[in-house]
Amino acid sequence: MIFYLILVFVIIQRLVELFIAKRNEKRMRAKGAYEVGASHYPFMILLHAGFFLSLLVEVLYFKSMVDPFYSLLVVFVVLQLFRVWCLVSLGMYWNTKIIILPGADVVVRGPYSFIRHPNYLVVCLELLVLPLLFQAYVTAIVFTILNFIMLAVRIPVEEKALKEATNYAVSMKR
Repeated sequence: MIFYLILVFVIIQRLVELFIAKRNEKRMRAKGAYEVGASHYPFMILLHAGFFLSLLVEVLYFKSMVDPFYSLLVVFVVLQLFRVWCLVSLGMYWNTKIIILPGADVVVRGPYSFIRHPNYLVVCLELLVLPLLFQAYVTAIVFTILNFIMLAVRIPVEEKALKEATNYAVSMKR
């Protein structure tokens, strides 16, 4: 039962985030923002959709879920709080796409004052912790690796665009 509750919670959370991202994209584009990395975005969507499908199949079909690791549930909850902190800290700049507003000051508050890409860190840890919570080891390993490959493409594209159009280079020297 806890598997279904957590799965539904995460799916609803992602749908709300997509709504927020769309709203933020409209605001940013109205101010002159543009998207970079659009060519890899469909693969990222596919990766995340595949993750949920794989998790569902591995837990239900292969009966991976013997008993949840409740200590990982605490880690998962902390990750959700960290995710919200990332989202709130970026405000209108938060998005699932790479939307660049030329001349904008890069956000360096909240978790962004400690590390460059805290939201990506949250996603990496979620893709590991959520399957491990229910002993879905194949999903944990496969999607952690796929996500690292995705981020190896995405982060350089994002950083290059931020360096070219914002004060990113100066802000990250601090």
